[in-house]
Amino acid sequence: MILNGNQRGGGLKLAEHLTNMVENDQFELHELRGFSSETLRGAMQEADAIAKGTQCKQFLFSLSLSPPETEHVPVAVFEAAVADVEARLGLSDQPRAIVFHEKNGRRHAHAVWSRIDVQEMKAINLPFYHNRLTELSKDLFLHHGWRLPDGLQDRENRNPTNFSLSEWQQAKRAGKDARTIKRVFQEAWQVSDNAAAFAHALEKKGYFVARGDRRGYVALDAQGEVYAVPKWAGVKTKDAREKLGSPKTYRCVDETKTWIAEQMQLALSKWEAELAKQHQALARHQAREKVKLKEQQQAERKQIRERQEQLCKADAKERQARFRRGLSGLWDRLRGEHKRMREENEREAWQARLRYQAQMDDLVFRHLEDRRMMKHQHEIGRTLLDDQRSELAKDRDRFDELRSNRTTHSRDHPTFAR
Repeated sequence: MILNGNQRGGGLKLAEHLTNMVENDQFELHELRGFSSETLRGAMQEADAIAKGTQCKQFLFSLSLSPPETEHVPVAVFEAAVADVEARLGLSDQPRAIVFHEKNGRRHAHAVWSRIDVQEMKAINLPFYHNRLTELSKDLFLHHGWRLPDGLQDRENRNPTNFSLSEWQQAKRAGKDARTIKRVFQEAWQVSDNAAAFAHALEKKGYFVARGDRRGYVALDAQGEVYAVPKWAGVKTKDAREKLGSPKTYRCVDETKTWIAEQMQLALSKWEAELAKQHQALARHQAREKVKLKEQQQAERKQIRERQEQLCKADAKERQARFRRGLSGLWDRLRGEHKRMREENEREAWQARLRYQAQMDDLVFRHLEDRRMMKHQHEIGRTLLDDQRSELAKDRDRFDELRSNRTTHSRDHPTFAR
């Protein structure tokens, strides 16, 4: 697992951060060791008060433990990692706190130690702790058979042929079948009696009549590509002149490109506003789903904790009933039977604790998987809308370029055909 640690002060701020339920789906205070308080805030206040007797400002060592997202890591593995960390850094037997967070389908842990040695009343030095944490992190990945992240791999062993370049995918022009284009022009020509009717028929199909630079009559599509009207309508230039009138009455190609771009910018604004509403609606829906799942999982955990507490009390009562009272109890003590039963009771209590923790781990793993699945589904929904937003942004850039008359693609070239 990834281990990130740092020396710091501000115990109350740290406690507030670690107990934040706004940013986290679940919070659990797993352990307080060496503190008289039973709350994390109280423990940090104790550490702060002790540090005031020294000159140390960064009297805490805070560690985050993040396992791979796809791995189900039991609590015991986190505990073992924390023990390894404090052994390597010289923090054994120092007061510490361990908390668990769950967020976006992942469980991670935080451990906080007081660096103040109360016997010497000075801070424990932590030299090279970054390097030691990196070494331990690598050991944990290798020990548990997890895939080693690139950041923990030895750089000298990396194969240069595995390096990749970032690829940029440019928007390509939408391909149109030449026969379809020709049919649009021919139908518009056939149903129109005059220039206005022809222009209107083409506009309904997304083509706009203009004055060509080399040919008298052309039409532009929404992408600014140019089509020679006589060619695509299948008529003679003379016939085109008779129906369409003087070319001078039409905008030139550059003016038409600018006009098309302005119209498309208005359409883009409308589509972007519609897409923004979809984003907001999706965000609200996903937030409701997340809250609903969070509350459902909290209820399930509360239920299993209450059931385990009831079983613990019943088991403890049953084990206590095994001890005889009065003279019989005194006789049991004298012959060692009392000690044997006490050890047996302790062993059963420990096994029950492990069993209950395993049950809770199973429930947590299922909850993590449910939230991970929800996160994946939410990401798919957001990605689809983000892709649409990206495409609209590209379209806007393209029409800005078209408005600046920098687009030069042309389809009135005699060699164009599909």
